[in-house]
Amino acid sequence: MDFGGGGDIRFERRGAAGIITLTRPKALNALSLPMVQAMARALEAWKADSGVAAIVVRGEGRAFCAGGDIARVYEARQKGEPAVQFFAEEYRLNTMIESYPKPYVALIDGIVMGGGVGISCHGSHRVMTEKALFAMPEVGIGFFPDVGGSHVLPGLPGRYGYYLALTGARIKYGDALGAGLATHAMPADALEGIVAEVAANGYPDAALKAFTAAPPRETGEATLAKIAAHFSGPTLSSILASLEASAGADEFAASTLATMRQRSPTSLAVAFRQISFGAGLSMRDCMRMEFRILNRMLEGHDFYEGIRAVLIEKDNKPVWRPKTVEEVRSEDIAHYFETLGEAELTF
Repeated sequence: MDFGGGGDIRFERRGAAGIITLTRPKALNALSLPMVQAMARALEAWKADSGVAAIVVRGEGRAFCAGGDIARVYEARQKGEPAVQFFAEEYRLNTMIESYPKPYVALIDGIVMGGGVGISCHGSHRVMTEKALFAMPEVGIGFFPDVGGSHVLPGLPGRYGYYLALTGARIKYGDALGAGLATHAMPADALEGIVAEVAANGYPDAALKAFTAAPPRETGEATLAKIAAHFSGPTLSSILASLEASAGADEFAASTLATMRQRSPTSLAVAFRQISFGAGLSMRDCMRMEFRILNRMLEGHDFYEGIRAVLIEKDNKPVWRPKTVEEVRSEDIAHYFETLGEAELTF
C-alpha cells in the first residue's frame, strides 16, 4: 500500500491490522514532513475501512522514532523558510491519534523521543520492551516538550512529568510503565507474536495480556519521593531553590540541579508554564497552545542555537540568550502563549 512518505515509511494490510513501519533506521526513524503526511493519510483511510480493526505502529532498527528531523528545521531557517508546516501537520497527526476510534498499538522497541512520543504515547496501547528508552529532551536544545507533552506529562503521578520535561531525563520501560507512559511491557522477542495476533483477530488486548511482563521501576522509591518533593513547587524558581537547598548533602539534588542549569533558561520557563497550563486543557487546546509556542520558538534564538550545538557543529556548547533562569523575564515568556490570530492551528 502506498500512502506516500518517500520510502521512509511502509504501510501494510495484514488480516485485520493496518501496519505502519518507520523505515529510516540510519536516522533513528526521525520524522520528516512526507512521513507525517503519509501517516495521516493512512490513518484517515483505515478509519473508514471496516476491514481494518486495529493499527500497529513500529520502527526498524534500534529506534522506534527518535523525534522530528530537526536538522531540516535548521536548514529551513538558513533558507529563510521557517518549518511551520511540518509542526502544524505533526500536531494535527498527534491530535488524530489521541482521538482515534480504533485500537492504536505502538510497539516501542528502542529509542522513543520527541516526535516519536507524539506518534506513540497518545495511542490506546503503548507497548515498551526492555530496549525502550524514553525521553523528552527538548529543553536541552532550546525547545520545549511539544507533540502533546502538555497533554501527557501533567497527569503523571508524583510530579514525574515535570521532572521529565525540565531535565530531559531518559527512562526505561519499568519507569515508563510505572508512570503510565506505557500501558504494557514485554520482551522484545514477543513483538512479532503480537503483530500476528492482532492481524488474526483485530483485538490487541488478549494478545497483549498473554505476553505482558511486569518489570520493576528502575528508579527507587526514595528517589521518586525526592522528585515529588523537589518538583512540587508552584514556580520554576521554587523548584530550583528546593534543589539548591539540598544539593550540598544529596547527590540526586546536586546532579538534577546541574542538569537543569545546563538547559536553555527560556525553554525551562516555557516548559514549566506549558505543563502547568496543560493540566486543564483538552488535547486540541494543548496543541493550539503548543503551536503558539512553536511559532515563537521559530522566531527566537535558543532553538537554532541548540540544534547547532548538538546536531550541526556538535560542540555541545550552546550559548543561551538569556544565560540564566534569573535573567528570564516573565513578560517574554508570556509572549510565547499569546494568540496567533488568523494563524492559529486549525483541525
